[in-house]
Amino acid sequence: MLRRTLLALALLSPLAAHASGFDAVKPATPAEVQAAQAAGKAVFVDFKADWCSTCRAQEKIIGEILSEDPTLAQSITFLSLDWDDYGDDPLTEALNVPRRSTLIAFKGQQETGRIVAGTDKAEIRALIDSLR
Repeated sequence: MLRRTLLALALLSPLAAHASGFDAVKPATPAEVQAAQAAGKAVFVDFKADWCSTCRAQEKIIGEILSEDPTLAQSITFLSLDWDDYGDDPLTEALNVPRRSTLIAFKGQQETGRIVAGTDKAEIRALIDSLR
């Protein structure tokens, strides 16, 4: 019985870490993104769709990074915009977001970098680090 319990905990702990890290990414509206930018915050924006496998891979990596360094969520505002709802939004068009699975980092209004459809952990980490 103890062996099964330990095995279950070992299998579930990466999922718990992922969930706790990804909880820092909040679903948002374009107005909320613009408000965070106007306030001069460091903002990481994930343009995603629930049905997108690349988006899910990016979410997993972002969750891992946030789980490894929880202090990131204290200094950076992590927001996601649903592509199905906001793909044609004026903000999306103004930012020249070409597709879902686009990650953009901002310091206030200034873009510090972006990744389109990339799932390399080091690249995503570097994008997040551009906000420090």
